[in-house]
Amino acid sequence: MKLHRSGAEIFVPDGLAPEAALARTTHLGVGAHQDDLEIFAIHGILECFQRSDRWFSGIVVTDGAGSPRQGEYASYDDAQMRAVRRREQKKAASVGEYAAQVLLDHPSRAVKEGAAEVVEDLAALVTSCAPEVIYTHNLADAHDTHVAVTLRLLTALQRVDPSARPRRLIGCEVWRDLDWLPDELKVALPLDGHENLQAALLGVFDSQIAGGKRYDLGALGRRRAHATFAESHEVDRHTGVVWAMDLTALMHDGSRDPLGLVDEALSAFRRDVIERLRRLA
Repeated sequence: MKLHRSGAEIFVPDGLAPEAALARTTHLGVGAHQDDLEIFAIHGILECFQRSDRWFSGIVVTDGAGSPRQGEYASYDDAQMRAVRRREQKKAASVGEYAAQVLLDHPSRAVKEGAAEVVEDLAALVTSCAPEVIYTHNLADAHDTHVAVTLRLLTALQRVDPSARPRRLIGCEVWRDLDWLPDELKVALPLDGHENLQAALLGVFDSQIAGGKRYDLGALGRRRAHATFAESHEVDRHTGVVWAMDLTALMHDGSRDPLGLVDEALSAFRRDVIERLRRLA
């Protein structure tokens, strides 16, 4: 497969040929940065872990050059950060037994500006994988690059043959919780077991954790909190939950506006809060 960036790479932990590794994919994660997949697509990773009939592949779209850094990483320039984050992402792919880990190496600016190369790379990879489900960022995320990745992915999905599209496209939380979504709009991704693996996958990214961002504690704590606060009148049913929104309709209908879908969700949240206050006032 020909990808646009000279630094792009398809890493296959078990050594299978890249084409065959991608073709076995059933669950695909498409994220902006190194470590995003291990935060938002953990449901897909666990669904496939140590399974011969299910395989998770990850795509990281950007090069990871602009991350915050301190401590031993404070003196690292962008090129050094790109290199260390690439190594960390490949370690995570090995720990999680991914089918393949794709590093597209695009600058964040290119993703946000809608560069054609980003869309073309994503379309080619989705066609090669033809996954059953894709996990990506949600459209209400607070990070510009996260939202841009999802918009570029939607464009790519509308260009590929319908036979290669997944049955479901799910937008998950990273830089903004989705617990505000009304229950009828929430997609619950329950996480049970393998808590050690979840911690290990997050812990691989030392450049972020030691560099000043405790994504490991934050992500694990949020999953546990969601499981507890999901339902006020029932005992906890899961040890962790990731909330998501269903983006499948946007994948199939190019006339549907992503902004409209988010606006509908926000309106439903507003109605839920106001109607409860009126009822109890």
